[in-house]
Amino acid sequence: MMSQTHAPGQIVTPDELRAVAADGTKLRYALMELAGQIPDAITLGRGDPDLNTPEHVIAAARAAILDGRADLPVPVAGLPALREAVAENLRRDNGIPVQRDDILITDGGQEALYLLMQTLLDPGDEILVPDPRYTSYDEAIHQAGARMVLVPTYPEDNFDLRAAEVEAAITPKTKAILIISPSNPTSAVVSRANLTAIAELARRHNLVVISDEIYEKYVYAPAEQISVAGLPGMFERTVTLGGFSKTYAMTGWRVGYVAAPADFIAALTAVKAATTGPLSAVSQYAALAAATGPQDVVAEYREIYRRRIELMKHGLADLGFSFGEPQGAFFVYTNAASSGIPAFELSYLLLREGHVLIFPGTAFGEKWVDWLRISVLQPEDQLALALERMAGVLARHR
Repeated sequence: MMSQTHAPGQIVTPDELRAVAADGTKLRYALMELAGQIPDAITLGRGDPDLNTPEHVIAAARAAILDGRADLPVPVAGLPALREAVAENLRRDNGIPVQRDDILITDGGQEALYLLMQTLLDPGDEILVPDPRYTSYDEAIHQAGARMVLVPTYPEDNFDLRAAEVEAAITPKTKAILIISPSNPTSAVVSRANLTAIAELARRHNLVVISDEIYEKYVYAPAEQISVAGLPGMFERTVTLGGFSKTYAMTGWRVGYVAAPADFIAALTAVKAATTGPLSAVSQYAALAAATGPQDVVAEYREIYRRRIELMKHGLADLGFSFGEPQGAFFVYTNAASSGIPAFELSYLLLREGHVLIFPGTAFGEKWVDWLRISVLQPEDQLALALERMAGVLARHR
């Protein structure tokens, strides 16, 4: 992290950012550190919801602390009631034939993906990963000794994951296919036709599908969210990743989950037992309240994000930027080539001069040199102000 080399008040320079630019995760954190040095910065970088955790969830956590339940040990795999609630929701909402023993509660999605890669992949294995992508997968795959094979997606069809591109990337060493839908960073949702065809490829080649569905509750019509594990014959070869951070604005509570056949969950649990052990009981009781309580807040949050996305789209169009149509999540992935400034330099200028934090596309894959990922996790007045500041920076440098 850049904080190891900078005292308060010192500024991260472009050259120092370039030194970490090859690692998307380090680049994002370095930009966030720079934003932290700017008091009035508008942060449109991280994907952490700015909305409040629902009150009934907070109340459940408080009650667990006050009545002593938070002091008691919980199973490594998670509270039985929470595992059952997650399983019930996946059966009802996603059509996944899952039972309680098919669920592992994790310390956020980050731990889930790390445990998964350590358990599933062997040195020399290949895993197919869509590009652009959330680059935390890169390090988890690398630490497992496996090889990441990038599968291109294209702005022309809104970054859909084409089954033909997946098929072209399969080799005898391929063990798994990663699907992230809705996508971070593109907000694309994989179409039913491609998802069905990819599932058939997985069956034909005996591959595991990893389906990252952390943004599943934030899909905007006419797009539809389809869980791979709910397709015929796919539960046995699919690992579904989900969580509470995005759905219920609970990022800091660190509650993720993995859904997969019970024997694989048992293997994951053994690795978790040897590393972090069970997730905090307080967070689990809060998640239980979220999973079993009123869900109207999710629809409310979804409408807020949809309106913000529309505001951002119109503002970017006024700046002369093109973008993929956001079908889910809360990002706009925009092509800033019309600025005449590479995205890496543009993101630095926007932050240093405009006090707006936006991640360059190169933080999600090295070839995305003209793209920016904009998070809409700020109130609408702040989004409008950010667009105004962006226009000012562009006017000075175009």
